[in-house]
Amino acid sequence: ADVPAAGGVVRVHGRPVSRWSAPELALRRAVLPQAASLSFPFAVEEVVRMGRAPWAGGDREGEDDAAVAEAMARTEVTGFAGRPFSALSGGERARVALARVLAQRAPLLLLDEPTAALDLRHQELVLRLCRERARAGDAVVVVLHDLALAAAYADRVAILRSGRIAADGPPAEVFAEELLSEVYDQPVEVFPHPRTGALLVLPRRSP
Repeated sequence: ADVPAAGGVVRVHGRPVSRWSAPELALRRAVLPQAASLSFPFAVEEVVRMGRAPWAGGDREGEDDAAVAEAMARTEVTGFAGRPFSALSGGERARVALARVLAQRAPLLLLDEPTAALDLRHQELVLRLCRERARAGDAVVVVLHDLALAAAYADRVAILRSGRIAADGPPAEVFAEELLSEVYDQPVEVFPHPRTGALLVLPRRSP
């Protein structure tokens, strides 16, 4: 459920969230929570197909099979489509949950730590998918703790400190050693990758 804003207004497509019905929002916004759990032993494909529920009875219902198949292929979960969701590892569950969100085909994606349970390969896979959706015109908002991943893939970052925005802008402008060290209460160093020039953000460690 949405948490009402303590101040200001949250708008989706220019309209306050409170003025959209839940079915209307589901056509426009897909949400990936931090943890995914189910009480019943749904198969992986059934879980992904849940992302198509907002389109039931509409003019895009005919896209269901293609949307589900594409989302499963992109997140590399097709191989265990028939397995119970509850039998999967944490990383596999995370990818299935993302496939559900992708199958929804909403133009606004809100993803809460989508890489937290993933190995290196699948972290890169997920954020490449996010970049592709953004390049296609969707809005993709991702919560990340890995600053190097954020620097590599984000167009714009906002750093939060005690629930408030401490800085907001392109990673190259926002990821400054002094600011990050202050926000995280941990010495941080920021430097360019020797081959690509992309920003690397690491804790400062003693030799």
